Amino acid sequence: MKQLVLSGLICVVVLGCSTIRETQEDWRLTTQNPEYIHGSVKQVTDVIVYDIFSPPVASRIYAYMSIAGYEAARHFDPKFESLAGKLNGLEKTPEPDPGQEYSFPLASTQAMLKIGRTLVFSEDKMDVFYDSIMTQFRNSGMPEEVFERSVAYGTKVADHILAWSSKDNYKQSRSFPKYSIENSPATWKPTPPAYMDAVEPHWNKIRTFAIDSAAQFKPSAPTPFSLQRNSKFFREAEEVYQMGKNLTDEQRQIASFWDCNPFVMNVKGHVMFATKKISPGGHWMNITHVACAKAKKNFVESTEAYALVAVSLVDGFISCWDEKYRSRVIRPESFINQHIDEDWVPLLQTPPFPEYTSGHSVISAASATALTKLFGDNFAFTDSTEIEFGLSVRSFNSFMHAAEEAAISRMYGGIHYRPAVENGMIEGRALGSYVLEKLKTRKEELADVN
Repeated sequence: MKQLVLSGLICVVVLGCSTIRETQEDWRLTTQNPEYIHGSVKQVTDVIVYDIFSPPVASRIYAYMSIAGYEAARHFDPKFESLAGKLNGLEKTPEPDPGQEYSFPLASTQAMLKIGRTLVFSEDKMDVFYDSIMTQFRNSGMPEEVFERSVAYGTKVADHILAWSSKDNYKQSRSFPKYSIENSPATWKPTPPAYMDAVEPHWNKIRTFAIDSAAQFKPSAPTPFSLQRNSKFFREAEEVYQMGKNLTDEQRQIASFWDCNPFVMNVKGHVMFATKKISPGGHWMNITHVACAKAKKNFVESTEAYALVAVSLVDGFISCWDEKYRSRVIRPESFINQHIDEDWVPLLQTPPFPEYTSGHSVISAASATALTKLFGDNFAFTDSTEIEFGLSVRSFNSFMHAAEEAAISRMYGGIHYRPAVENGMIEGRALGSYVLEKLKTRKEELADVN
């Protein structure tokens, strides 16, 4: 009888231990879901759209939050290396305490959301999402001490990255003088309907992330301005004009799909109102999500992809804006209205900054270069980014296919001359390759397809 009781007790203990072990294994598995990371990036994107950040400023937000997410997540897999010492001015990031258990997905999510909340305006919208996602982590069965330790570690990483961000000259640039409009017929002027001030004329003074300087990838000089009808510049303007008058339905769809103008002004009679859209950087961050989901990347691999794309984006904008405010090329709309057809209107609303080079071309080529390295040359995907903005999906054979379409879309939209598109692509590819060469994220070389 005693043996039966003893056997029963042993069974209860064994079953109890088994249940505890299964519970522990369950929370570790469920919290490794990369959707925590993807959802956090999407939430920040939604708030960026709501707060109407300019494309360069949006890219800065993506960069700091993605770097923080990667730095917290990389400890999950020893083959991943820190970006400290590789990114300009980034010193060694805090390490987790040895011998202690952490949920690195939770730490990574905490780091990303804290930085996202700090760098946007609508903190309340971030708080609602934060509370929801933290509740999910708590309800996973994760021990309270692991939860608290992981949140604390993510906060340490975020604080370290925020301290680094405070020295990038962004705050100082908020008080720099506005762009002074020149009388020269060759230079950029504000365009209708809102005639907005030039966006971020001092962006080249922001500390670069991976590239050595804003001018490191200075493109070929733009075509010299000329009013002579047989000149190269006049012919380039004429090409934009004729293209705009003879667009196919497909070209119109392409232009609209890649518009990504965060603040479009609409005029109806005497009423003017704005339409908010995703930024170009936000579009490519979403493509990163699409690629990670299709390739079934885990959470640390997903943070790696976001970090490399985000750095390519932010340095791409710094490089592009450096050239924009050096050459200060007049937009097609202004030139065509003054010298070809005063009634011509481009399909897309002209963004409020100089023409050369094309920002879409630079950042799309840079992002595509990073994604190609991570996912391969012939990674076909369907881009659903614009569905929530009333547009249909588009499918691509590769990331560079998408980048090339994004680039030429700016000519279809009537807001760029051909050299800005072609030279912008060259600039972006070179910059993206440099970023990948400098930012080694793995102890072994990243294969073209992994």
